[in-house]
Amino acid sequence: MIPEQRRGAILELARQQSELKVEDIASHFGVSRETVRRDLAQLDARGLLRRVHGGAQKPQTASEAPFRERLMDNADAKERIARTTARLFQDDDTLMIDTGSTTQALARELAQRRLMIITNSVGVAQNLYGPGSLARVHLVGGEYRGETGEVLGSVALDQIRQYRADHAILTVGAIDATGGFMDFDVEEAMVARAMIRQSEQVTVIADHTKFGRVAMAQVCALEGVARLVTDRAPDPVMAEALRLAGVEVHVAE
Repeated sequence: MIPEQRRGAILELARQQSELKVEDIASHFGVSRETVRRDLAQLDARGLLRRVHGGAQKPQTASEAPFRERLMDNADAKERIARTTARLFQDDDTLMIDTGSTTQALARELAQRRLMIITNSVGVAQNLYGPGSLARVHLVGGEYRGETGEVLGSVALDQIRQYRADHAILTVGAIDATGGFMDFDVEEAMVARAMIRQSEQVTVIADHTKFGRVAMAQVCALEGVARLVTDRAPDPVMAEALRLAGVEVHVAE
């Protein structure tokens, strides 16, 4: 396990157990206590968990802003990303689209396109429907999460597995050169991974604020994504990592 993957796993353990001891982490991952201390120091510096004597406590800031706030954050950038992304697909394509403020903007761009769309997002489904809408929408069922307007859980995952799509279009909470594409919510990451497995090609749409962040749940490695649509070019380190992984980067105008 590479260091960044281990740190992501440590974050998930911290979320589950509230408090972790250095000795327990070292034993769990088969690494030295000094290695664990370095991992905890990095995660603490990023604000993803809080170091305490002998270990670390449950993450206090490893989360995204409330969904309603995210709908308004960087709204112009998200609209530009949505317009650029919409041009990447052909009529009669089948798309899987997950939950996110940027995918809601994308749905508005796709509403009058002849497409088949499978989504777990009520907001995406609503934005696809209106006067002149041509898109056909399949909304998967399952446990409804009202705050974000999405459907999650085992039933949703089972339904996603019944479909095949040309493309999965996903949002993420974090993009790291070594850790790949990540999310702050384990259940959302599970839905994203299920969509990836059922799709021929994966496109991630994310604004520049996601670069250089680390979250607790990995969605996939950089190599698992064909295209990334963003509003600003990534820094040289990230750009080189994406190039080596074969990710095609589109910067929205």
